[in-house]
Amino acid sequence: MLQIVLLSDETNALATVLPGLELLSHQIDVVPLSSLGALKHVRQPDVVVLDGTTNMVAARNTAQSLAARDTPVPVLLALTEGGMAAVAASWCVTDVVLHNAGPAEIEARLRLASARGPEETQDESVIRAGNVTIDDGSYTVKIGGTPLNLTYKEFELLKFLAQNVGRVFTRAQLLSQVWGYDYYGGTRTVDVHIRRLRAKLGADHEHLITTVRNVGYSFTAGRDSES
Repeated sequence: MLQIVLLSDETNALATVLPGLELLSHQIDVVPLSSLGALKHVRQPDVVVLDGTTNMVAARNTAQSLAARDTPVPVLLALTEGGMAAVAASWCVTDVVLHNAGPAEIEARLRLASARGPEETQDESVIRAGNVTIDDGSYTVKIGGTPLNLTYKEFELLKFLAQNVGRVFTRAQLLSQVWGYDYYGGTRTVDVHIRRLRAKLGADHEHLITTVRNVGYSFTAGRDSES
């Protein structure tokens, strides 16, 4: 029997998101998709079933956030027929399943996903955030295997933020940590580099760097705190 967490904001999610799942003999906990932090209060699941049947942007951001956790888990994404056309490798899910799949298919996909497990980073110099890979040894950043053309300071800024996931830094703190105490430029330098980084990360990944209003910036690998 597998330990499964179903992430969904739907009312009666078991019956609406993936009805066939309810017919299987697994331990299932339903956690609101909007309360991803609640996962830390649930025993480490064998598989996370992620609801992508309604809010696909939230599902994508959540999948990338799960992939960036210290202890990532396999993610089975439940989709409608139309959603299948939108999902991509950058979503960082282990597998996908149609919401109306039968119990036998769901069981097979759960079994394969749990056996496959999440990819583990072997090299400590490599930082992974969803589909973004930051290699400190070679000073390269890749998205889905495609290198990004970053300047030295852009790389250092992204690496520093990614090494401190969830922590908010003021512009002054980022200046001292990335540019050094002997740098005499203004804090607008940070804003310019953040803007360039987001542009280079692209629409699918710019949300990794979050603006915390009136404070500074954070690397969350999840949803933006402001639009």
